[in-house]
Amino acid sequence: MSRPRRRIAAASAAVAAAAVCCLPASASAAPAAPGGDRAAGRAPGPGTSFYVDLDSKALHQAAADLRAGDWDNALAMAKMGSYPVAQWFNGTATPQETTTAMAQLQAKAARQHQTPVVVAYNVPGRDCSQYSAGGASNSAEYAAWVDGLARGIGDRRTVVVLEPDGLALSPAYCGGTARQQADRLAEINGAVDRLAEQPHAAVYLDAGHSAWQSTGTMAKLLVDGGVERAQGFFLNVSNYQRDADLIRYGTQVAKCSWYLSHTPGAVADDCANQYWPQADADAWYTAHVPADAKLPHFVVDSSRNGQGPWTPTATYPDPQTWCNPPGRGLGTRPTADTGTPLLDAFLWVKVPGESDGSCTRGTTGGTDPEYGAADPAAGAWWPAQAHTLAANASPALAFGLPAGTHR
Repeated sequence: MSRPRRRIAAASAAVAAAAVCCLPASASAAPAAPGGDRAAGRAPGPGTSFYVDLDSKALHQAAADLRAGDWDNALAMAKMGSYPVAQWFNGTATPQETTTAMAQLQAKAARQHQTPVVVAYNVPGRDCSQYSAGGASNSAEYAAWVDGLARGIGDRRTVVVLEPDGLALSPAYCGGTARQQADRLAEINGAVDRLAEQPHAAVYLDAGHSAWQSTGTMAKLLVDGGVERAQGFFLNVSNYQRDADLIRYGTQVAKCSWYLSHTPGAVADDCANQYWPQADADAWYTAHVPADAKLPHFVVDSSRNGQGPWTPTATYPDPQTWCNPPGRGLGTRPTADTGTPLLDAFLWVKVPGESDGSCTRGTTGGTDPEYGAADPAAGAWWPAQAHTLAANASPALAFGLPAGTHR
């Protein structure tokens, strides 16, 4: 066989392998996480296999690259497509259509003996009416949509990422009124309660990321949003902060939320935050939070943080470091085997390869000066970005394997 034909065959086999490599050999449900009542039967436990979409954008890109004779990128996209990525529900369907779509996802995940990770992203006024603006028109419409989502989940084990930016970028932090903030908290609380009626739904609330809200501010928002009735919270969705910083921050937020809920008169600023010297912060929490306190757990979106956050090399009016930063890479692969007691899982929540929006970095003209062209709209597939994320993956990208197997 000639060298070009061997490369075509290898890439074709890689695309095919991506469609089957992540199916576990046996039909066993993921075990429940050990611990208190919060985790029983809900949290993804060690050995959980998360749902891999066999019709994903990454696998379609692999096929497109293969047709174009781009063997290296075809292989990279096949590898990327072998990992589980969250499925987003954006409120573009009626409640009944949402129920049907969720039930169809659950059926596919059940056939593959996997646990789906789903994103509920439809709260009124989402994203502070910026690039991903939209959401339900009012609280009643949102509650009906959440009910449709919950009915579709049924009794299947499901990880629910509830409203990215829903708390960290709630109306109080983007020019909204006190009434709008109260409505947002009521909407999140209502969603927690409705989703928690599904016996195996693990619900996580928005906690931003380690370079955003202070520990105390975020913990107070979580308490007000109903985190004590959820499995916990999520970090770094659609962002780029490093795992170590997120784990430190998440641990502080978990402990601070307990402190605020169990200490009369406590206020957010009491808590040690991520900007304290680490030894001082650790000492504060040791003194104020019992070692046996039942704390909320958290999950981390590691889909694009393999190279960490972006530091611009040019000066811009608004660098928008969160928006399509160049040179980023895939991060830690999705797994519930984290080795950190409060960290339930690393997940790929933001779909790697989808644009953050049409960033201009504060400049005029409508183009992104980092790329010399207009970025795709928020959520649009961007092949060049997908290729970059795969090339810069840390650790280096390989094919995913079923949970519980080893290379």
